[in-house]
Amino acid sequence: MSDEDEVITEAHGAGSGQMRKLIEELAVSRFENGNAETDVPLEALDDGSVHRLANGGESVVVTTDSHVVTPLFFRGGDIGRLAVAGTVNDLAMMGATEPVALTCSLIVESGTPVKTVERVMDSMRETSVEAGAPITTGDTKVMGSGEIDTLAINTTGVGIVPQGRHVPDAGLSPGDKLIVTGTVGDHGISLLSEREGFDFEGDLESDVAPVNDLVAAAMDAGEITAMKDPTRGGLATSLNEMASKSGVGLEIDERSIPVSGAVASAGEVLGIEPLNVANEGKVVMGVEREDAEAVLEAIRTHPKGKDAAIVGEAVDEHAGRVILDTGFGNRYLTEPEGEQLPRIC
Repeated sequence: MSDEDEVITEAHGAGSGQMRKLIEELAVSRFENGNAETDVPLEALDDGSVHRLANGGESVVVTTDSHVVTPLFFRGGDIGRLAVAGTVNDLAMMGATEPVALTCSLIVESGTPVKTVERVMDSMRETSVEAGAPITTGDTKVMGSGEIDTLAINTTGVGIVPQGRHVPDAGLSPGDKLIVTGTVGDHGISLLSEREGFDFEGDLESDVAPVNDLVAAAMDAGEITAMKDPTRGGLATSLNEMASKSGVGLEIDERSIPVSGAVASAGEVLGIEPLNVANEGKVVMGVEREDAEAVLEAIRTHPKGKDAAIVGEAVDEHAGRVILDTGFGNRYLTEPEGEQLPRIC
């Protein structure tokens, strides 16, 4: 039971420890639903749930996501592209790279220009075509002026994987290599700089994009043991979750992590660590050691994976912890605490 005076804060939405604790206390404790037909239940707190179908050969993957980004339109994307890509990517993280259907639910503030909503819907259509993810049903609600900030979108996705071929975020084993599919920190740093009115030199824009086709290429090239899209909380949170859930330690070479010059410079000025902020078009994946180079090559030949790199490996030691080799020594890479960047997805 919670304290009567306890309230939910922005920190509970940051994607790290406080958020997981809140979800476990509010939702998991009430909705536990694991059974023999559920390979990945709610309590796994993965990117989606996985349920075996009666046909004996396939499993259905279900995921849902809500989007409240501000501003609605930003360099490299908008809330519509984000809503589609975010859900498609969550399906892909579970191994479902060919979405069956998406839903689209809008909550719109009274007084919002119709042209604004049209622009968002056009972006959703374009992104759904790009991802091969048809939007097949939805819902619309309108709230009074001031009762919501312009527009919020929820999307739910459904996909199919062969039974036993889903990819959890808890599947790492000692010896697995860790691959990051491109530069990190792009979305969070770009959005914050735009929101605060900074005009940094260089190509600074969100990386928001569906990556299901990239993930499919990686899965065809070798054995993927675990996947996560490093959204809220960034790469640091994703690595810590994967280590903790898998019961392994991770040793990461900071010098191998791809970070663009523009993001590194802007992050230094803003006082934000690129490893701690959201990405919306990247993947961190575990790969069996013998397949790592082949998978890396497959990713690098894809337009969305040209900057991919092997950044570390899973080890037996310091289970549940991430050790970062900075080039000057080692330190623990921990999850960011609190809400650094509210409303970035």
